[in-house]
Amino acid sequence: MEKLQVDNALIKQFRSWFSHNDTVALREQLVQMYPPDIAAVIDRLDTDEARQVMNALAKEIVVKVLVEMEEQGRENFLSTFTPYDIANEFIENMDSDDAAYVLNHFPNAVKEEIISQLQDIEYASSLLNLISYEDETAGSLMAVELVKAYQNWTVAQCIEEIRLQAENVESIYIVYVTDEMERLVGLITLKNLILAQPSSNIADVYNKEVISVSTSTKIDEVANITKKYDLVVLPVVDPLGRLVGKITVDDVVDLIKEEADEDYQLMSGITEDVDSTDKVWVLSRARLPWLLIGLLGGIASSRILGMYEGQIMIHPEMAFFIPLIAAMGGNVGVQSSAIVVQGLANDTLGTRNIGQKILKEIRVALVNGIICSALILAYNLSVNHAYELAITVSIALITVIIFAAVFGTFIPMFLSRLKIDPAIATGPFITTSNDLLGIVIYFSIGRLLYNTL
Repeated sequence: MEKLQVDNALIKQFRSWFSHNDTVALREQLVQMYPPDIAAVIDRLDTDEARQVMNALAKEIVVKVLVEMEEQGRENFLSTFTPYDIANEFIENMDSDDAAYVLNHFPNAVKEEIISQLQDIEYASSLLNLISYEDETAGSLMAVELVKAYQNWTVAQCIEEIRLQAENVESIYIVYVTDEMERLVGLITLKNLILAQPSSNIADVYNKEVISVSTSTKIDEVANITKKYDLVVLPVVDPLGRLVGKITVDDVVDLIKEEADEDYQLMSGITEDVDSTDKVWVLSRARLPWLLIGLLGGIASSRILGMYEGQIMIHPEMAFFIPLIAAMGGNVGVQSSAIVVQGLANDTLGTRNIGQKILKEIRVALVNGIICSALILAYNLSVNHAYELAITVSIALITVIIFAAVFGTFIPMFLSRLKIDPAIATGPFITTSNDLLGIVIYFSIGRLLYNTL
């Protein structure tokens, strides 16, 4: 198989096969494609065309493609099936974490109806448990399919049990070891299991040092633990310490991407999780709130400038540098807040000792402010601007840079302590706020200096 570029030419080729009912060529093409690439094609097709592609795929590939599809495309495709068909044609053949992911995009009533149609009662019970966990916790992300052994078994018993359990597990990385109460006590790698004597006891060869998370652990902490300890798979235990599932690194990577996309959208002033395939109204609704805030900020700026109308009439040259002061304040605020938000997201920056972090940011801002102020002072003097204007702009610029850095550092950390996503502080909020305050600082310093110089 090879990775294909999903472009207009490929979509046109698929539609040509549909129009000519050329199922042979369609199947030959699909066999050469990975599930994510097939999903990317289906996302650009209508519902009838999507069904033709799915009908040409093997059942085990269909469920993989379904998980990779965009939410709207998957919703449109599944809407043509009954709950019974969804349960037994798709959900039944998925790993539990993928099934829970798909189910969680349905309303609660539909979700429960689909699960009730499953023939495998044990699997249905597992899915009910998975969808009951709070969103953005390890419980909601884990899969229940895993291989485990009891610590009082022999190595031979463990290997035989692996053969029996492996039918329901796609990939085996590690065998988890539990006690008689199902509590996680350790793990054993396949390498150590193979090298051990068949008559040896598991208790003599397993590793008691095992990192695990609780079902209530937040998913950002799960991502940080996986990254910190370079884990391929992470076991999940319930409040009693009993092994209930596992989280694999591919799910963590997907999680990190989703979190990054969400933070990027928040930092850009987009309040909902949207993408380019959504409807115009949905995209507009997601962008409009921050645009309205920016509009109000613009109105506030005009009112503030009106307060200094007399000063501008006396010293009209001050108006030339209003865009510079506003832009520098906004840029510095966004830089500071972006670094803080990134540190909070990576768990490399705590919310304690806020004062020390702000003092450090002040020192950084002071260095940058001195350099920028010196450059603008040299520019103003070189083009024969009035001495008063040159001094006013330079002092105002360094003051705005320091204030914007403090504001951009403090607000995300403050929001984080209030358990509010700090990403909302970056972008339009910081920029608009610093624009307003920058103008006030500029004209306040100008009024003071022009009367004293």
